Amino acid sequence: MPSRMVSSIQHNEMLTNNNEDKPMTQYSVNYDWLMTQFKQVMNNHQELGKALRKAGPIDEKSSQLIQLAAAAAIRAEGGVHSHVKRALNLGATPEEIYHAIILLTSTIGFPSAAAALSWARDIIEG
Repeated sequence: MPSRMVSSIQHNEMLTNNNEDKPMTQYSVNYDWLMTQFKQVMNNHQELGKALRKAGPIDEKSSQLIQLAAAAAIRAEGGVHSHVKRALNLGATPEEIYHAIILLTSTIGFPSAAAALSWARDIIEG
């Protein structure tokens, strides 16, 4: 199945980290469509995510690695792509990202972990 991340090259809309000044990642084709069709819902979704991350003591990088693991667990390719980009922009190393995913093997099974590693490599290795 072809990735829908290609359109992110077609324009310069950027997500930002909490610093609001450092580009984090570009939108995917599907995200663009969702923002067009359901702008208020998507804005509310983004605000919820910000509020959840600020609700406790977990730092931003760890938060992205946790969300990456959750995306891997539900086999959400787009979520893995997104959280890998966000984690990298917050200072995570490729080794930390791979480790966060491989740790899931005994919980989600090798095939799911291997798929998530492949999706992470899409972003890390380009």
